[in-house]
Amino acid sequence: MPEPRFTVETAMVLAEVAHNRQKDKLKRPYREHVLAVGDALADFDDDIRIAGYLHDIAEDTPITRQALLEMGVSERAVGIIERVTKRLHDDPDDYQAGIRFIAEDHDATLVKIADNAHNSLPERVKALAEKWPDKPPVTRYKEARPVLYAAVPEAEVRKILERVNPWLLDELDDLLDADDETDYTSLAYGPGEGASLDSDLEDEEPDTREAAAEDAGQGHQQ
Repeated sequence: MPEPRFTVETAMVLAEVAHNRQKDKLKRPYREHVLAVGDALADFDDDIRIAGYLHDIAEDTPITRQALLEMGVSERAVGIIERVTKRLHDDPDDYQAGIRFIAEDHDATLVKIADNAHNSLPERVKALAEKWPDKPPVTRYKEARPVLYAAVPEAEVRKILERVNPWLLDELDDLLDADDETDYTSLAYGPGEGASLDSDLEDEEPDTREAAAEDAGQGHQQ
């Protein structure tokens, strides 16, 4: 079986070259962001990882769809890139509508979760708040997360957050608790079911994940 023309490693190189001269809002090299987004998707297949590294290439560089296809980027990966590209949305100024559009596609949602999570690192949020104290950077990114998280399996969200921004795991747990409408005080058990409840809880695996309590917010726009 022939090797694919365009690999994950090729995407990493292209991302570095294409964004080499760009800076983010904090005047940091923008390539650091796109590489971090791609790295956050390491548990997924190559098309999703390639789209992660190249998620801003159609937004912020002159590289076109046709150029990507001619380089050997798959139709699927190009489709993911286009879906997360704000300027290609019906109304680029309607951020939440764009998030809902992205959330209609599983693969694009994973890429956007990684993008959102890296932009929401506590250190970055703090730096943005210090630079623009009158413009809180957290609102729209935080509002987007429940929409994105609801569109894919919880386990996949956790894989991404654990890699790129584990500080968001507490927020994810809070969202899941808020969505759980089970009335645990009135659960009815059949014969023999309720008697072993305490021992069942004692047998559960402990949660060994360490998570910081800091909230997270916005970084670079899509």
